[in-house]
Amino acid sequence: METTTSASYPLQDRSSTARRKQKDVLAVSPQTNFILNGLFIIYGCLCLLPILLVISVSFSDEKSIALHGYKLIPLKFSLSAYKYLWFDIHSILTAYGISILTTVAGTAAGLIMTALFAYPLSRKDFHFRGIFSFFIFFTMIFSGGLVPWYLMYANVLQMKDTLLALIVPGLLMNAFYVIIMRTFFQTTIHPSIIESATMEGASEGRILVQIIAPLSLPVFATIGLFYSLGYWNGWYNSLIFINNDEIINLQYMMYKVLMNLQFLLANAQAGSGPSSTEIANLPNESVRMAMCIVGTGPMVFAYPFFQKYFVKGLTVGAVKG
Repeated sequence: METTTSASYPLQDRSSTARRKQKDVLAVSPQTNFILNGLFIIYGCLCLLPILLVISVSFSDEKSIALHGYKLIPLKFSLSAYKYLWFDIHSILTAYGISILTTVAGTAAGLIMTALFAYPLSRKDFHFRGIFSFFIFFTMIFSGGLVPWYLMYANVLQMKDTLLALIVPGLLMNAFYVIIMRTFFQTTIHPSIIESATMEGASEGRILVQIIAPLSLPVFATIGLFYSLGYWNGWYNSLIFINNDEIINLQYMMYKVLMNLQFLLANAQAGSGPSSTEIANLPNESVRMAMCIVGTGPMVFAYPFFQKYFVKGLTVGAVKG
């Protein structure tokens, strides 16, 4: 007993020495910490400058923009851009509702389908793993083309002028997201966890929902953010499939407002009188920036939501020392 105890002291000394060396390597001097914080503060300010410029131009007078260009501080404050958008407030609110609905439904459905496809591919005991892996890799290289894609959804599935046309084409199937999630499952979830759950009698669906999903919140938050940005910023499906202005999303509605404004300005010189003068004085550059503010506002508030679950997912199941 004495031999074992005496022999354990050198091992403890070596381990404590190794820990001290590791702490010394990871330690950062106050000067270095101050420099790094300063660099990140400067970088953060540089990232905010374009946003501040967009906000400033949206509240600027159109004539001052034409004479002096873009300024971080408006030379002449004006609400003409937002007044112009206010005339289409009903269409904007309707498009907001459509965008929120399609973003929430598409993101939820996309995450479910991606997880259901990626989880079997991450299991080495899945017999058809090679076949489905080839299927998902093949879609990254080859596609059917625009015309077959349109004919499938418009004529075969009869989704034209429906909300499904704004949701379903984004679900089938983003191979890059599947690969990201499959790689996360393989590198983060230890096989012994799945084996233990299987020995306890848990089904595959229960393992995925109650064990894999809580431990994979970082990748779910990341892929969910990608899906949300794709659905919120998407306008092409509305252009291709939707002819009813009541079910177009926000981005395409903003695109139509901009096109109508450019059409009016381009034909302002065709006539004469007060009406032509009023058309010529319509805001152009400031409306562009105002539409950016209106269109990007909700996604700015969505980032903290994803960040919350991202940080929480990093700590779930962590080994505490």
